[in-house]
Amino acid sequence: MKSSNFAAVKSSTLAPEHMNTLSIIDKYYPIGGEQRILLLRHSWQVAGMALRCAAAHPELHLDRALLLRGALLHDIGIFATHAPSIHCHGELLYLMHGFVGAQLLRALGLEAEARICERHTGTGLTRHTVVEHGLNVEPIDYLPETTEEKLVCYADKFYSKSRPAEELIFEQAHASLLRFGTEGAARFAEWHRLFGVAKQ
Repeated sequence: MKSSNFAAVKSSTLAPEHMNTLSIIDKYYPIGGEQRILLLRHSWQVAGMALRCAAAHPELHLDRALLLRGALLHDIGIFATHAPSIHCHGELLYLMHGFVGAQLLRALGLEAEARICERHTGTGLTRHTVVEHGLNVEPIDYLPETTEEKLVCYADKFYSKSRPAEELIFEQAHASLLRFGTEGAARFAEWHRLFGVAKQ
């Protein structure tokens, strides 16, 4: 399915108070670089999905400014990882990108955004996954806890950086998660019931 509103979300949502968010991205992703283009496109897609869901569910009282910042920054750590198919030529496992981003954002005092970073991979990383892959972080569960953390993680699953022109439907995203076990897929299905409106 084609992604429909990347440009519209970008032009309608950007405001002066968010320039600092983009300046953080500027530090690590040079203007004109393929990695930056891919990152920003994906991040705006996730932001658009998250904000559409928030608008459809005012009863959840979501912090839309945090959703926007979190969506734009959730993948800021990919530059340090090794994933050549998406222009990432670092040394760390791709599973570490959320932790790298969290470290960068905590250094700037952005704790809420840092938590979104470190808890968005898959449907969150369990202690078992951390230990199994030998990740150099504290061996605990890194699962989304706040509603904003869950929503950014949920929205992220509809877009792949390796296929930026596509937007998945729920069934496709759910099937993709099932490849890694039923636990994460079940969390995603629970979020789908909570947030209700994905791409129709």
